[in-house]
Amino acid sequence: MNPENLLAQLPGYPLAADAIEVLPDAQAYRACLLERIGAATRRIVIVALYLQHDEAGQEVLDALYQAKAARPGLEITVVVDWFRARRGLLGAGRQPGNAAWYQAERQSRQLDIAIYGVPVQTRELFGVLHLKGSIIDDCVIYTGASLNNVYLHRFDRYRLDRYHLFHSKALADCMVDLVHRLLHPQATPRLDLPAPPSTADLRSDIRRLRARMRRLTYAPGPATEPGNLRVIPLIGVGRRNALNKTVCALLAVARERIVISTPYFNPPRVVMREIDDALARGVQVEFIVGHRTANDFYVPPGEPFHASGALPYLYEDNLRAFARRREHLLASGQLQVRLWNDPGHTFHAKGVWVDERYSLLTGNNLNPRGFNLDLENGLLIDDPLGQWRGPCEQELSALREHAPAIGSAHALGVKAEHPKPVRKLLRRLRYSRLEPLIKRVL
Repeated sequence: MNPENLLAQLPGYPLAADAIEVLPDAQAYRACLLERIGAATRRIVIVALYLQHDEAGQEVLDALYQAKAARPGLEITVVVDWFRARRGLLGAGRQPGNAAWYQAERQSRQLDIAIYGVPVQTRELFGVLHLKGSIIDDCVIYTGASLNNVYLHRFDRYRLDRYHLFHSKALADCMVDLVHRLLHPQATPRLDLPAPPSTADLRSDIRRLRARMRRLTYAPGPATEPGNLRVIPLIGVGRRNALNKTVCALLAVARERIVISTPYFNPPRVVMREIDDALARGVQVEFIVGHRTANDFYVPPGEPFHASGALPYLYEDNLRAFARRREHLLASGQLQVRLWNDPGHTFHAKGVWVDERYSLLTGNNLNPRGFNLDLENGLLIDDPLGQWRGPCEQELSALREHAPAIGSAHALGVKAEHPKPVRKLLRRLRYSRLEPLIKRVL
């Protein structure tokens, strides 16, 4: 389908520009989330990759139980990834995982807050729950952030994300409806109840669940008048899903400007092809990418190294190769590459901005894993009259604050400067010919 027609036919929900709020940082998001949980009257649906057993996670779970105790009729549902909830942190050794904490809290509180685990595949390596968007009463809070100390800036360190509020009962109802249709009595077990089944016991149910996920769509919104600002919810898992097609269509219709923000530079081939086509049309293209030290897998010098610590360098190698092949476009200014780096903090902001009309909020890292394996979603803001242009530009300016543009690929250094354990591991991957496969699941 023609990209313009595809975007025009996407069903969305009309909104006034002032029904969308942008929160400036993680602390504001944390304060907003806790305040809205405390004031909820009908429903709370929290969806995140994980709710971590740390101080910030405890603060959120405490707020949920306090709200339930104050208003027993309040519907509270938490949805997290099945695998992430049942294991410890990467590189931290053997741990019981967050599920044990959920069960202990439920037993001590004796209140019913349902916490579901969603297994997107039979193994975590091949797909996780990457849905975003929590609903409190009639407000949708959309962010790529999970719930832990660094995402919520509970102490000194923060992980920058994007934080938007949509005040729309219709959009909130639509997103709650999809969560309800996603949950399944056998395939998405309760993690707060004792003795949840093993993954091996769920294998057949997980395969059937994934087949159902491929057919999941958001309920279409009402017909909108041409020219109105609208928000379009999108969901997808596996190749050529609605979200993937929309990303490619957005890049294909660009005439003046594309901005892409991602913490992990590993674009799928279809995205890279659309980027190069846009550059050939004369479109200004800007990437905002996390510096390797702003990557959540980065291992600082002096700390014990583990295999995941090589990932920031692999992403940097990808970016260096991309920049080298387009050095003349960097020199002319048509292509900009910005490296976000606020020392001590990390970067997790994702999205696509096209011309002065479209803004895509998504948890998708715009990489092969996001395009093929994980269950992803997004909210596309279509603003044909520029009613929301001011807040959109303000958010972009804030993202650029710690992200200076590089003048050439030389600013990214050379592979020989990687720490010795990183060089050794990456060399082993290349010699074993596993690197292409690794990039597909990152």
